[in-house]
Amino acid sequence: MNMKKIGFLSFGHYRDVQGSFVRTARDALLQTVETAVAAEEAGIDGAFLRVHHFAPQFAAPFPLLSAMAARTHRLELGTAVIDMRYENPLYMAEEAAAADLISGGRLQLGLSRGSPEPALRGYEAFGYVPTGDSTDADEARKHTLVFRAAIAGAGLANADPMMTGSSDALAIDPQSPGLAERIWWGSGTRATAKWTGEQGMNLMSSTLLTEDTGVPFDELQAEQIAVFRKAWADAGHEGTPRVSVSRSVIPLVTDTDRRYFGLRAQAEGRDQVGRLDGGLARFGKSYIGEPDVIAAQLAADAAVQAADTLLVTVPNQLGVDYNVQLLENIVKHVAPAAGWR
Repeated sequence: MNMKKIGFLSFGHYRDVQGSFVRTARDALLQTVETAVAAEEAGIDGAFLRVHHFAPQFAAPFPLLSAMAARTHRLELGTAVIDMRYENPLYMAEEAAAADLISGGRLQLGLSRGSPEPALRGYEAFGYVPTGDSTDADEARKHTLVFRAAIAGAGLANADPMMTGSSDALAIDPQSPGLAERIWWGSGTRATAKWTGEQGMNLMSSTLLTEDTGVPFDELQAEQIAVFRKAWADAGHEGTPRVSVSRSVIPLVTDTDRRYFGLRAQAEGRDQVGRLDGGLARFGKSYIGEPDVIAAQLAADAAVQAADTLLVTVPNQLGVDYNVQLLENIVKHVAPAAGWR
């Protein structure tokens, strides 16, 4: 049996519009905590947050992760992903360590260079302006390097001898043992997957790849995963790296499911190719349909089969009750039929 961890991934959308159950930022935050509690009871393995800035979505993940940690016991809690272009890596290291300690070591933090966003170079408004020949991607990697060093206990600031009697380098406090091994990189290409393996981070791959070779999305993503694992092994890292992929999975079980998503099944049931960041990108299809049908489709998805963790995106604006029922249907109907339980 090909056992898999199943987590839900929420973008935290909120909007005061007709039909939304999540009209304010407070709604989005509190409902996500309640969804995490119920998801753990339903047998889901993880709860992950997508971070955006200058948008009515999640922007500051660590207070929310800490609240979720205080209300759950087993659930992996993470991000998929944090845009490192925006982050002060040392302050983030302190927040991440604190949240991980509250959770008892359950954080799984996905980082990345980020994705297209509403703000034009919004990270510059946060004070992070690339200099010289440096690109925003270079800056994200630099921030990540410092962050990883900080959570691993590296000395980063010299002590004041007048205060401490020493001039040794000081590490940030608190430290959370093991957090450094639970860092993931959100990769959109085979090249960045190779870099991720070389760096010794776990791999997160979503429903978007910013390259296209003409092969189906799942096969291209499976190739990306293979490149990552080879790079990890070639670099001599110890242990076995983890890999997650994201999918939109909507079992049509009730009349409500069919009313919300039935018409989308055909339109979103195939890959799409478009232009993004100046080049071709391939977007993966959604899995919408009867549970046994989408279970068979997921079992045939090459990248899902290659990964150890599946992150299921949830339509959070439909509220806690709907999303918990959706997750329960995946655990009860889809996962066993796909051979994951």
